[in-house]
Amino acid sequence: MADNSCKRCLLYEMAGNEDVKSQLEKTKSLMSPGEKVSDEKYEKRLSQCKNCDSLLNATCLKCGCYVEIRALADGARCPSKKW
Repeated sequence: MADNSCKRCLLYEMAGNEDVKSQLEKTKSLMSPGEKVSDEKYEKRLSQCKNCDSLLNATCLKCGCYVEIRALADGARCPSKKW
């Protein structure tokens, strides 16, 4: 059977995984504004993650995080030093 999952996608782009997407949104909503980067910076970080060879099914292969959470956190750093 062929694997039709999107290897270089973020969670919000993937079909299925509704439980994971729901938990992601809950986690994001629990972060205070002071813990988050600006929307512009967030989108720039996600763009860099999407172009990274270490992205697999919305997960960073370097550290195991969901990139959508790491990219949102103000104090977080990319393990590949891309942002």
